[in-house]
Amino acid sequence: MNKFAQTTQEQATAAWINYLNQLRVDALLELLATQKDNLSDAISSINNALLKIDLEVVSTNRGGQKGMHGFIAEIAELGIGNARELISGQKATYTWVNDNGPVDLMRAGVDIQQKFSMSGGSFSLAAVEEHLKRYPDYVKNGGRYQIPQDHFTTVQRLHSMSPEEAGRLVSRSGKGESFKDWQRINKFFNEGSIQIESLEPSKLDYRDVQRGTYASTLESEQDSLRSTDRALRDRAYQRSRPKLEEGAKASLVAATLEGGTSFLLAVMAKRKAGKQFQEFSAQDWAEILTESGLGVARGGVRGVSVYSLTNFTATSAAVASSIVTATFGIAEQAHRLRNGELGALEFLENAEVVCLEAAIAALSSFVGQALIPVPVIGAVIGNTVGTIMYQCVSASLSRTEADLIKGYLADQRALDEELAAQYGRLVDELNQGLSNYLAVLERAFSPDLQIALRGSIDLARALGVPTDEILDSKNKTSSYFLD
Repeated sequence: MNKFAQTTQEQATAAWINYLNQLRVDALLELLATQKDNLSDAISSINNALLKIDLEVVSTNRGGQKGMHGFIAEIAELGIGNARELISGQKATYTWVNDNGPVDLMRAGVDIQQKFSMSGGSFSLAAVEEHLKRYPDYVKNGGRYQIPQDHFTTVQRLHSMSPEEAGRLVSRSGKGESFKDWQRINKFFNEGSIQIESLEPSKLDYRDVQRGTYASTLESEQDSLRSTDRALRDRAYQRSRPKLEEGAKASLVAATLEGGTSFLLAVMAKRKAGKQFQEFSAQDWAEILTESGLGVARGGVRGVSVYSLTNFTATSAAVASSIVTATFGIAEQAHRLRNGELGALEFLENAEVVCLEAAIAALSSFVGQALIPVPVIGAVIGNTVGTIMYQCVSASLSRTEADLIKGYLADQRALDEELAAQYGRLVDELNQGLSNYLAVLERAFSPDLQIALRGSIDLARALGVPTDEILDSKNKTSSYFLD
């Protein structure tokens, strides 16, 4: 009974660790499947933007030579903005208003007016000022202005400069921002009705949305999305890998369970000996605690070992736990051998029994978990049924029956060898056939027309095309194409 309870607890611990591992794997697979859809949606957002620009702007010459890039910028911002949300599993937030009114885009309920302009070297601020004159309440009502990313960077840098710093820009006039640029920008914010907080950068530079560059801009964005997708997948994989903290938790839980089981079994053994609880002596409790401590130690080793074997080798949890159990059992038999309690023959026989019982427990738990796919419960039920059946069978098998089983196993091994040989021959035949097929295929697609013609005829024959349907002569070829 004690042995049965111990193996059940051991396999339950292994099944629980296996469940933890499976949760991580299932979460990773689910995330990867979702990420595949995210990438597809993000790429579609870019493709839709490209198509919309081609059909609604470029082909119709919308905005003319000077204003076309503004409409391209709106649609490109829409496609890229939504794609960057979709790639990470978020909802698309941009919509295109497209009514030639005060609002170009909507982003999560926020009005956005885009201004992509090089007029007067104002970094798009002149266009913003003109829009404010037409719609003076636009900013008060929560609207925002969006200018090219490179323009915004320049505006932000010059706006933050002190007059002393700006004075040093004179020497760089013509090569970068000038002192006049600084004066113009400061005048805009000091005398106007808008603060820099009402501006935001586009995801695009001014040059990115010109008629000759928008296609390469959006294609580059697709490459960037694929790179982001790979990074997200890699991050998900890294998060799903076995962790030291989880291994320590598994070890702690296994130690607690095995220590508790050992404590209960030790108390039950004292009770079966006829002692009441109040009769337990200090020596009895010391023995119980010693056995419990050994159980805690075994459980800790089991937890670490099972977690490591299941995560870093191709070993199932049931088998991993049985390996640990067999190791403990053989170590105990080795200790008895060294102390002279066993002879060499008895040691070998006992070691075989330990390994057999561990294997029975592993197989039973594995089958039970497969038939009853409920975490832990299936393994426990499988171990219970398998162990009881093994105990019954091992106690009742006669030597004749054992010999029959041994003979059956020998027949199975012979059959395995014969099937392995047949399999090897079939693989060789398949490889030879494939090699011949590839040789014919190579000739059929040769750049040399004569070789390709003969190769095509050989390929048709190899594929079983009827002879009268193969164009292997001038007459057949002429008849096929001209008659």
